Amino acid sequence: MPVLSSARIRGLGLGLALAVAAAVPATAATAAKTLVFCSQDSPETLSPPLAASSVAMDAIRPVFDTLVAFAPGTTDIVPSLATHWSISPDGRDYTFHLREDVAFQASEAFTPTRAMDAADVIFSFGGSAGGERGADYEEFRDPGLAGLLESVTPLDDHTVRFRLKRSDAALLAQLAMPVNSILSAEYRHRMVQQGTPERFDERPIGTGPFRFLDFRQGVAIRYQAFEDHWRGRPKLDTLVFSITPTASARLQKLKAGECQVSATPNPGEIAEIAADPSLRLFAISGLSIGYLAINTTRKPFDDVRVRRALNMAIDREAILSAIYPGMGTRADTPLPSASWASAGAAQAYPYAPEEARRLLIEAGVTDGLKVDLWYPPDDRSYNPDARRMARMIASDLEPLGIKVVRNSAPWETYWRKLMNGETTLALAGWIGDNGDPDNFMATLLSCAGAARGGHNVARWCDAGYDTLIERARQVTDRTARARIYADAQAIFHEQAPWVPIASPRFLVAARATVMNFVMNPLGFHDFSAVDLAE
Repeated sequence: MPVLSSARIRGLGLGLALAVAAAVPATAATAAKTLVFCSQDSPETLSPPLAASSVAMDAIRPVFDTLVAFAPGTTDIVPSLATHWSISPDGRDYTFHLREDVAFQASEAFTPTRAMDAADVIFSFGGSAGGERGADYEEFRDPGLAGLLESVTPLDDHTVRFRLKRSDAALLAQLAMPVNSILSAEYRHRMVQQGTPERFDERPIGTGPFRFLDFRQGVAIRYQAFEDHWRGRPKLDTLVFSITPTASARLQKLKAGECQVSATPNPGEIAEIAADPSLRLFAISGLSIGYLAINTTRKPFDDVRVRRALNMAIDREAILSAIYPGMGTRADTPLPSASWASAGAAQAYPYAPEEARRLLIEAGVTDGLKVDLWYPPDDRSYNPDARRMARMIASDLEPLGIKVVRNSAPWETYWRKLMNGETTLALAGWIGDNGDPDNFMATLLSCAGAARGGHNVARWCDAGYDTLIERARQVTDRTARARIYADAQAIFHEQAPWVPIASPRFLVAARATVMNFVMNPLGFHDFSAVDLAE
């Protein structure tokens, strides 16, 4: 998913971190353990069904649990609020057995009167017809669960059956996403009764390891350990997300001890971090991709020869060396190299400027071409220096008579333009939501995603490709799915709606006192088991 941004307000410093520690009492005689995480941006929401960005998903994770979860450091599915489940032979019925005595958090406005049960699962997925939540929440308007769930019904207080309209091999991975967290039906009902329904989204309550305290837009989010979490109380007393948009500021605060964990250091900072004995660097191959989307509905890019010419004209190896030094691999397909379904370099365009020139002439592009190129306003893990990348791409294209007009805008405006099809060329990227290839292949390139507001920035629609993607959803055997996805990637290569750029590694920097932190290939930050050395 994209990483949304909001107001660029100065992040927390040491003074606020100390104030946080003082404001939240320790539960033991020892001093409270407060971990400050220097995060990238403010989340657009703290409500799971409204979340659209990886920043929001990160901020949601401490408060909520899902039916199933990703095992630490992997995308393997393990039990969470569901202790076990069964799947019908036709793949359409999933029966989940819920954990008993799971407590919801409380707040100054709400004290739960019962533990989590089937009613909360039914509520979280829109009622028995799968529709109530779908009318209200953005994620259910996307191709995915909205079109997949036929019904969600209780079999008893701790057993729930999901009935699908068709089998879908990615369902469990989708259910592990924070957007599909289990919500409190009682909390929603109580807030509506009190005439404050907005509190349900603004003051989140879940079953997760930390309870929400407060959120200052552009400054910080504070959480407190949830004493009654079903896995046991977390080791940290207080967790603070200190919103710090720039990588250099995050590193400065980390070195000063103003935060203990820092998101996404720049590749150029790696040597400095490695040389500091008080710091540690974590890295993992990420399920993420950066790419140049070509709007296939705009002339002359509706001609596949012009799109192939762009693929041959851009020196991606030079971009890798300059933008991802030692921290990324070249992407040749819509899938990151870390994906089990990636066809990799078997489908790759060479860097061949003269062949690109020949293709342009063959396509009738002989009088020069002026084209807009949009790039994100700030750094992302999938594009650590978008401004420089845009400049390098422009330098590669201009000798072929393509004059590039580089544009950017605040993040919300930039991403809205991409999703509404208002760009010709656009540097975009995606961080996987759940590790399943469908999350890239369908979300970013399906015909449904090419509609206004969809994530298919290239506005490319190919019926043969769509048929393969739909077929892959029906197959549970991973080897068979990989063969289908390889065929779909071959169509992508032939039609060239993107110039794939890179699959980056995810980086996190931390103080040496941080214990039990585990990175995940989806790029999220999990603090549920983290501790601080005395």
